[in-house]
Amino acid sequence: MRSTASSRQYLDQIVILALYCCHVYLGIELTLAITAVPVRAILGLELEPQFNEPYLATSLQDFWGRRWNLMVTSILRPTVYYPLRRISTGILGRKWAPVPAILATFSVSGLMHEIIFFYLTRVGPTWEVTWFFVLHGICTAAEVVAKKALAGRWQLHWAVSGPLTVAFVAVTGVWLFLPQMIRNGVDLKAIGEYSILADFVSDSFYWLKDSI
Repeated sequence: MRSTASSRQYLDQIVILALYCCHVYLGIELTLAITAVPVRAILGLELEPQFNEPYLATSLQDFWGRRWNLMVTSILRPTVYYPLRRISTGILGRKWAPVPAILATFSVSGLMHEIIFFYLTRVGPTWEVTWFFVLHGICTAAEVVAKKALAGRWQLHWAVSGPLTVAFVAVTGVWLFLPQMIRNGVDLKAIGEYSILADFVSDSFYWLKDSI
């Protein structure tokens, strides 16, 4: 009985963490979509999408480079990745220069997230989030090396690589990224902030509608 209860509790935790994965993605998407409405109405500007259907990613390169949080990607690419790749080219050659650049970029991203979490929680870092990004940096670099070694001679079909990629991101996220967020109450604060933002945007929209 005790074993069954503990197993059920463990499964409940997995389900909750999986739901938080969806919550993080949908929450950011919803926030950006809501924010885009007044920006478009007041300033006539179109905000660039920050996500490009990440659930359709076929590799870690595809997920992080072209589909997930594109604003951060557009910041880290010219500030960290490109400079380090240029430096590495003179040391390792053009073929392998991306590897240290990828590792450094993911490490910087991990440290950035630790700073954000500290700002939100005022709790010292446990470095789980940094290790999440370091792990993904290593795996993405390994993916690049494998692709260069195979030189297009063989690759997984997208129907296989897609689910594997999404599953890897989800599992490692549940393992390393989300626990620190939930343990420190970041998720609850985020939900509260979403609610405040939604109310503000709703009030602004109705005010704008009435004024027109």
